[in-house]
Amino acid sequence: MPAHLDIALLICAGLVAIGIVTSLLSFRFGAPLLLVFLLLGLSAGEDGLVGIPFDNAGAAYILCTVALALVLFDSGCGTRLASFRLAARPALMLATLGVALTTGLLALLAHYALGMDWFTALLLGSIVSSTDAAAVFFLLRVGGVEVRDRVRSTLEVESGCNDPMSIFLTFTLIGIATSVGEPVLGWSLAFEFLHEMGGGVVLGLAGGFGIGAALSRLRLERELLPLLALSQALCLFALTNLLGGSGFLAVYVAGLVVGNRAVPAIGMLRRFQAAFTWLAQIAMFITLGMLATPREFLPLLGSGLLLGGGLILVGRPLAVWIALLPLGFGAREIGFVSWVGLRGAVSLLLGMLPLLHGLEGGRDLFNLAFIIVLMSLLIQGWTLAPVARWLGQVVPARRGPVEREALDLPGLAGHDLVCYRIMRDSPVARGADLPRWSRPSLVVRGREVLRLRESGPLRPGDLVYLFAAEDRIPLLDRIFAAERAPTADDREFFGDFALEPDVTVGELAEGYSFGTGGRDARQTLVAAMAQEFDGAPTVGDRIALGPVDVIVRALDDSGRIAELGLRLAPPRRH
Repeated sequence: MPAHLDIALLICAGLVAIGIVTSLLSFRFGAPLLLVFLLLGLSAGEDGLVGIPFDNAGAAYILCTVALALVLFDSGCGTRLASFRLAARPALMLATLGVALTTGLLALLAHYALGMDWFTALLLGSIVSSTDAAAVFFLLRVGGVEVRDRVRSTLEVESGCNDPMSIFLTFTLIGIATSVGEPVLGWSLAFEFLHEMGGGVVLGLAGGFGIGAALSRLRLERELLPLLALSQALCLFALTNLLGGSGFLAVYVAGLVVGNRAVPAIGMLRRFQAAFTWLAQIAMFITLGMLATPREFLPLLGSGLLLGGGLILVGRPLAVWIALLPLGFGAREIGFVSWVGLRGAVSLLLGMLPLLHGLEGGRDLFNLAFIIVLMSLLIQGWTLAPVARWLGQVVPARRGPVEREALDLPGLAGHDLVCYRIMRDSPVARGADLPRWSRPSLVVRGREVLRLRESGPLRPGDLVYLFAAEDRIPLLDRIFAAERAPTADDREFFGDFALEPDVTVGELAEGYSFGTGGRDARQTLVAAMAQEFDGAPTVGDRIALGPVDVIVRALDDSGRIAELGLRLAPPRRH
């Protein structure tokens, strides 16, 4: 093999290996994963420690486009349908109106503060207007904080859906600048937008059901099924783009369909997809880092910091406030959604387009986008957990399974193999009897592997493995999880004590000597909650009645309120 090929292979494989090892920084120090990989790419690039000259924007664009399509497909697969239903309205408002408002607000700042012409200002606004799916999913799912369901779901679905709007605006502006054909304006532009978004949704749904059917009906080697799913997702991405739809939206919708269907080998598919998506993200972010030239940042640093600060502190919050206020979101929820507006791969990907189309100042636009992305990740990404706590959006941790794997065995679709570590204060450690359906199959005690009949009473520290249907996992959490005395944070979140759901507004008002505030005294608290939150309350939602707050403590499997809490003299409103 020629020496230069060996050198290229050594560099590529070495960068991936270093990226994997340095990802430990994200878990240990809470650093956004995208930031770690971008910095690694910068250190390997022309101005970095390694000094690899890389300036092929075309190759970088192709690689990053494919990688992003795979990331979005995996993001869709990891989104529960219940989360999508819960967050569909606010997420779609943020992904459309929110992106358009962010573009316009940043353009205003760039025009009046920096003297950019209107076209360049709008182009820069569209480039950095969408949030990054990879960064948001990683920080919310692995970042060590449990965020309220409605807020978390809104952020996840928004990050998966807002890329097409930003891409549409950027391509439209570049099409006008390069005069490729007659520019589409007015109603023609609106029709083009509906065609692209509608095509993405329709083809995504059709492609998702098609991928699910192929996985279910084709009798292939099980190891080939994940490759089939990913190759079909990329085919769907390319076909949708060829037909004028949004390929990114199509693969996200297809992933949502596949991830919520009972398909064979779903466990293998998720494991393979997770590994492949990690590889795609590492390759994409390192490539973007290598493409940048840090010495070119210095003349633009002041402008980039001004624009990044304006986006973080004014543009994103104002756009989110306008989009979410009509939907019943409180000030603290809006504040947190505003703060988790991380910019990332899509902004850098779109920042390459002016370069590729030879626009004047294209390199400056890419560099400004890079500065804004780095600023967003450093400030917003690193402070997500403390801001969530400060704004009261953190849910007290719910202890669940140590491990959970979907089963691919015939006749056990919808069942998982779960593992719990017995905690000292859990009911089973105190001698509580186990229901027959929750009897462990194996018990690991120290270095011994025991059957249940050999293990005797379960002890703190034991690992227990058992098979269970998905809908019974929350019940297992109650059996095996540690019980602890409620802390001040728990009381603030869940209330001082429990209320029965069928208590009426009038009964509560009479018991605490306050007026009903215009509410129907005969209305139950559950009905009042449903009316307040459009029939979709989540754990932690609350309404104020006189001097008390009524809070949703728990939902049943169908999403109905199972338990309410009462908070006396609440210190703040959410």
